[in-house]
Amino acid sequence: MRGAYLTTLIVGCGYVGSALAGRLVDAGAEVLCARRRASDLPGGAIGVELDVRDAASLEALRAHAERVEAVVFAASPGARDEAAYRSLYVEGLRALLDRLTRFGAPLARAIVTTSTAVYGQTSGEWVDERSPTEPPSFSGRALLEAEAVLERAPYATCSLRLGGIYGPGRTSLVDRVRAGTLSLPPEPRYGNRIHRDDCAGLLAHLLSVEALPPVLIGVDDAPAPLLETARWLADQLGVAPPRVDADAALGPRRSASNKRCRNTRMHETGYSLQYPTYREGYRALLVAS
Repeated sequence: MRGAYLTTLIVGCGYVGSALAGRLVDAGAEVLCARRRASDLPGGAIGVELDVRDAASLEALRAHAERVEAVVFAASPGARDEAAYRSLYVEGLRALLDRLTRFGAPLARAIVTTSTAVYGQTSGEWVDERSPTEPPSFSGRALLEAEAVLERAPYATCSLRLGGIYGPGRTSLVDRVRAGTLSLPPEPRYGNRIHRDDCAGLLAHLLSVEALPPVLIGVDDAPAPLLETARWLADQLGVAPPRVDADAALGPRRSASNKRCRNTRMHETGYSLQYPTYREGYRALLVAS
């Protein structure tokens, strides 16, 4: 299988990046995992300690750059504020790509994981890659700037706009339904989800496809209101459904989210979802718990 994938540098080997690294290593690919502390990495991956926000730290790439053919930027900011987002996604990404070029990396493609937060629609509209991007939040605006940085690279690039990621270890919704502590407003507010394993699978797929789409939405086949999802989980768990309260708040990160993202272009690339809807994804989590 060696040679099916390019030699890949994954920046940010966390929840999604580590799953991707494990998948690529299992396929026989050479993988470099960059993180601030190169520990607890998938077996077979090469660890690189660096912080893209630290110019001196980026010197660590010099010893590896001549092998790097592809980059996946899947890092997460350490704080949820505008300065942290811009420092990582805009300035950090720009510094990383610049340093790889200066060090002679034979880059053929680069992928950055952004978010469906780049869309500002809040009335349940369907959106796709051609829809207007007018994010109301600083996070969405920073991610759009990161996409613009990526677009200027002289090789194939893809901004992968992921929906809400769930999977092993991310079971807060299940836990709240089980505990009976979830209260939701009655009006439908659509969310868009994707299982961690499909995030990793889609990224691996994009590293190997012949034509890399410049922008791609990564979500499952079933945008669904949180109330519908929570009621389904309650039925699976055999507990009372969540309380419906007109005054219930979804929280600052969810309250503005209400759109339905199409994944037609994702399917057109040839990727098949392991978990097509939240039902398959959450059922697998319940079986494993």
